[in-house]
Amino acid sequence: MVKTETYKDTLLKSLKDQEAAAEYLTACLEDGDVNVFLLALWDVAEAQGGIGMLSGRTHLNRENLYRMLSRSGNPSLNSLDSVLNSLGLRLAVAVRQ
Repeated sequence: MVKTETYKDTLLKSLKDQEAAAEYLTACLEDGDVNVFLLALWDVAEAQGGIGMLSGRTHLNRENLYRMLSRSGNPSLNSLDSVLNSLGLRLAVAVRQ
């Protein structure tokens, strides 16, 4: 029998690439729902080493990261910047088209 990959496995593989991760996060942010963006950020963190790695890089504890990236999360701008920076990404502002 041929083994198939799940959508999640394929997504996580693609999100290891920073360009793909940036495009994914941008598309999710453009959705207009902050929860979609936070869940996408969780996917990127998972793809690039997991919450444990992210905790070490950001110096934020795991519990705060789990809460921050949850559906009901509400990260501060500093925490969000720290997470993105540790993933090799940054915040940017653009003119609304």
